[in-house]
Amino acid sequence: MKKWLPVAMALLLSACSSSGDNKTYYQLPLPQGGAQTTANQGGRMLWVEQVTIPDYLAGNGVVYQTSDVQYVIANNNLWASPLDQQLRTTLVANLSNQLPGWVVASQPLGSDQDTLNVSVSGFHGRYDGTVIVSGEWLLNHQGQLIKRPFHIEVKQQQDGYDAMVKVLAQAWAQEAASIAQSLNRLP
Repeated sequence: MKKWLPVAMALLLSACSSSGDNKTYYQLPLPQGGAQTTANQGGRMLWVEQVTIPDYLAGNGVVYQTSDVQYVIANNNLWASPLDQQLRTTLVANLSNQLPGWVVASQPLGSDQDTLNVSVSGFHGRYDGTVIVSGEWLLNHQGQLIKRPFHIEVKQQQDGYDAMVKVLAQAWAQEAASIAQSLNRLP
């Protein structure tokens, strides 16, 4: 009987360790909207050149701030693809929906294009149930540089990573709307 005890313990320990190793992957939802045409008869062009993120956001894990100075990077709640790529893809989609008459792309469009670069410094949940989306963007419009900081805080209505990711996506879409308004005011 004692021969089977180590085998039983090993099986029990392996079962416990594998059950706690469930990973969940998150992808920012793309906005709902009609298909954008790429015909550009005298319209404007915008190249979203890059969206950069700091090292603490560049890993696979979703980030959660546990105090005013501590951040936790989740081991089992992960981004399905690199966060900077997701941010850029959803920014292009949101701007495309909000800038009719513009061609918005993630690749160069030509010599008459405006160029947008975004540096995200915060994209995480916080211990008080708030999500933070912050950073700055820089637009090159016909050789003129326009730089704007942003800081958005939105309260989560539900607990959990699913809710946090959805609210992060809403805050990111809110910033895209703000960028679109700035672009629409350009001469």
